[in-house]
Amino acid sequence: MNLSRRSWPRIRPRALPRWSEVSVEAVAVSIGAAIVAGTERLAVADIAEPRREARLILALALGVDPGVVLGYPERLVSPEAQARFDDLIARRARHEPFSRLKGHREFWSLDFALSPDTLDPRPDSETLIEAALSFLPDRQARLRLIDFGTGTGCLLLALLHELPNATGLGVDIAPGAIAAAQRNAAALDLSARAQFRCGDWDQGIDEKVDVILANPPYIPSQGIERLAPEVAAYEPKRALDGGPDGLDGYRALAPAARRLLVPGGIACFELGAGQAAAVHTLMMKFGLQIKAIRCDLAGIERCLVATA
Repeated sequence: MNLSRRSWPRIRPRALPRWSEVSVEAVAVSIGAAIVAGTERLAVADIAEPRREARLILALALGVDPGVVLGYPERLVSPEAQARFDDLIARRARHEPFSRLKGHREFWSLDFALSPDTLDPRPDSETLIEAALSFLPDRQARLRLIDFGTGTGCLLLALLHELPNATGLGVDIAPGAIAAAQRNAAALDLSARAQFRCGDWDQGIDEKVDVILANPPYIPSQGIERLAPEVAAYEPKRALDGGPDGLDGYRALAPAARRLLVPGGIACFELGAGQAAAVHTLMMKFGLQIKAIRCDLAGIERCLVATA
């Protein structure tokens, strides 16, 4: 066999791609690998259900439904999405709530945008909507509502959503909260029936109303630091601090309700855990009659319903 160089096959060297031509997939990671890495970071930060949270955060970073990250773990995550995911994971590891990362929270099956000046609406507060509706047999009535400490506007707007002929006013001491509530009203197509004003409880308000709603600050001042970091560090303190015993807000609301409610009107006040008896006594002191105390899904007395 002739092995001279002339008989060897000619092999063309394979051209190497320039760096600018390398596909981004060469440095991307898979959805599954991203979830594993995110889970580890959240577990170290003592976040409950870290894998579930990592999946939700990755879906948020990708802008897809959470089902996608469950169904396609082999898909690649672009470097841009990975950077968004890393940033969101770092924020969640500092115990910033997922709803704050998303910027929205569902309440009463409606979508509400959050702001630094608003509380994060929670399912417990839906107890007020359920209680109010149970005392309003005619949902077509032309009722007038007022919501003290409106925040995102979730209570007022959720009830207006159920009462097509009602109108309402939301009051909050924080201008940023008023701006957020106005944006939410517009997004829900309720601006024509919802007004908002910056104010201190009922000061400057004389109009009689059929329904009063309020989720006042009810955490005792010294107890705020003992709350979960998701609450203590990220909720506006002014919306949490209820004074030394947590009842300062109710002391303002009781005479306001007595003065503003029409005969037969109702006031629905959210309660902190263990506060029902104290708020009951306070309301009766100002001449209000207690109609009901409703529990949330956890069995905690969450809503007091009173009438003038």
